[in-house]
Amino acid sequence: MKNKLLLVFSMGALVSCNNGDKTTTTDTSNADSTMSKKDSTKDGWTTLFDGTTTAGWHSYGKDKAGDRWKIADGALYVDTSKIGGKPIPGGDLVTDAEYGNFDLKLEWKIAPKGNSGIIIYTHEDTTKYKTTYNTGPEMQVLDNDGHPDGKIKKHRAGDLYDLISSSKETVKPVGEWNEVEITSKDGKLDFFLNGTNVVSTTMWDDNWKKLIAGSKFKNMPDFGTFKRGKIVLQDHGDMVSYRNIKIKEL
Repeated sequence: MKNKLLLVFSMGALVSCNNGDKTTTTDTSNADSTMSKKDSTKDGWTTLFDGTTTAGWHSYGKDKAGDRWKIADGALYVDTSKIGGKPIPGGDLVTDAEYGNFDLKLEWKIAPKGNSGIIIYTHEDTTKYKTTYNTGPEMQVLDNDGHPDGKIKKHRAGDLYDLISSSKETVKPVGEWNEVEITSKDGKLDFFLNGTNVVSTTMWDDNWKKLIAGSKFKNMPDFGTFKRGKIVLQDHGDMVSYRNIKIKEL
């Protein structure tokens, strides 16, 4: 989960780093990567990111999205530039709503040496939990070849972070979009990466408790215990992009 890289990507538009508004708009003319607002709820699917604003999201423990989260070409991305030698305020991006049983779909693209994650079932109570991963399990988003975590078992892209390794590695090269689907239904959890089921497990049973007891989360008593919570896009300080984010409650 650690490491940092200053990387400048060519993006359709660069938004001012000093803009503190929650709604940040850039050119989103690319129809393939932007969900239409009129399709925000269709066939049971709800669009979590409209391609132009951070509506429906906020940084963990805050009332709006941190300025480090920018939007360009229909994608949310982490701006790794600095002001006065200091990073722009950011933080993990959290949905306003909570979810129980769900089917989540999105796409991600990581920069060289980058690290991020998709965290589920986060319980947002900053008086008890300092970070999103104090409560929520994570699907790892990583440059396997460039980041040190790529050398650690259960820390590679697609893994249920520090709990279960992917059964097969289907991640695409750095700079390419990866398709993710995460389904959770009555404790049955499945991770799909680029169309392949890479992790399948059952949450909240005795085996789940054993997995946690053998992990870095063993001293976090409420980790992986909540059956309803928020979806999180992790800000690890590295350049990462997310798009086409939608969810269906099951």
